[in-house]
Amino acid sequence: MKSPVVKRSIVVAGHKTSVSLEEAFWTALKEIAGMRRITMSQLVGEIDKNRQQNNLSSAIRLYALAHYRALVPQPALT
Repeated sequence: MKSPVVKRSIVVAGHKTSVSLEEAFWTALKEIAGMRRITMSQLVGEIDKNRQQNNLSSAIRLYALAHYRALVPQPALT
């Protein structure tokens, strides 16, 4: 059975690193980078620079989640 996690190499802040993410998160990163008109390497570099987590893959997942959550209207609290 094929693993749902895809490992890819990416250049972050001038050095090459490998990141393992589900394909849906790779797609999300590509979409977000495209919307921001930056490269995926630049986006991952920003995430890496600002991350609170020790794990870059987790930081990327949380970034993508926060990005898409921000696009969804939140219900008013009563």
